Amino acid sequence: MNNLFQRSVEIILANQHASGAYVASPNFPTYHYCWFRDGAFTAYAMDLTGQADSAARFHAWAAAAVNARAGLVQRTVAKARRGEPLSADDILHTRYTLDGQDGTREAWPNFQLDGFGTWLWALAEHARLARVTIPADWLQAAGLLADYLTALWPRPCYDCWEEFPDQVHTHSLAAIYGGLQAYRRLAGAGREDHAGQALAVTAMQQFIFERAVMAGHFVKFAGSTAVDASLLGLATPYRVVRPGDPLMRATAAQIEADLRPGGGLHRYAADTYFGGGEWILLTAWLAWYYAELGETDKARAALAWVEAQADGEQQLPEQVPATLNDPSYYQPWLERWGEIAKPLLWSHAQYLIAVAQLSRLSAAPESERRPAGA
Repeated sequence: MNNLFQRSVEIILANQHASGAYVASPNFPTYHYCWFRDGAFTAYAMDLTGQADSAARFHAWAAAAVNARAGLVQRTVAKARRGEPLSADDILHTRYTLDGQDGTREAWPNFQLDGFGTWLWALAEHARLARVTIPADWLQAAGLLADYLTALWPRPCYDCWEEFPDQVHTHSLAAIYGGLQAYRRLAGAGREDHAGQALAVTAMQQFIFERAVMAGHFVKFAGSTAVDASLLGLATPYRVVRPGDPLMRATAAQIEADLRPGGGLHRYAADTYFGGGEWILLTAWLAWYYAELGETDKARAALAWVEAQADGEQQLPEQVPATLNDPSYYQPWLERWGEIAKPLLWSHAQYLIAVAQLSRLSAAPESERRPAGA
């Protein structure tokens, strides 16, 4: 076990609040919150590395945050089903203080759906990996979110980078798809709400294949021609398609061609956040995808780049300012928010996930090393 692996576990555990919430980054004031998206991947990493208690504490925190807003969710679902417009007061926030309160210190792009889908997926993975029965109150929260996502998925919202609120995003749909499928497994067959969720899952899949494919690959959002690194989530882990599906292979190849001019992966070609650098978590995500595909040399190369970005304290940042998309934006972001977030728990989590998945593949018998989806 290498030092960065062990250190990543330590950093995550050290930055888990007593409430169970994972702070996004302890040294970056804007990220002194817990996002469902970041936290869900972090909990999954903890499950993979033998820290199921840590994952369970996060899931308990997340469930409590949702259940405390049950009335809001029910009201919003009813309004959406009637086709009524939604206000800011109808939206679940995307980030919360570590004690579970709405993050209201400044305005924030809160209408994001992918994080809740990711939590449903991670909750099912916790049940599978930790071999536990999900408590009733957690399942109640999961049901509320499943209803929320089923009702709201067709509406434009902010993407996982908290941008482009006027679009329906391919990655967001994939996360909702994966989350609803996971919830249906958790809740069991025969529930009345499953019919509506099944219709939503089918409609999302149809939307993706009919409106989010251009030139033989998936695209960032309906009507776009560009790729986004988050499109890796279509296969890994949300399974809209298998990793070896020809469309997915073509998408990964386009992501490499357009978004990896150096060693690390960019979010998307027009990204200007801190100049638009190379992201640690996305490069680890690419390694995770290659591990699932059985392309171990490519996975190891991506992980080697990630490991090289750790500082002397084995901390991983959010991104590194290399091969910037637009260097003119780097200094303005430094002046606005300070140095790039480090450590970023999601970076450490994605690294742990990729290493764990690659180790699992390496330990598997030869007969089980077939490329995923082949």
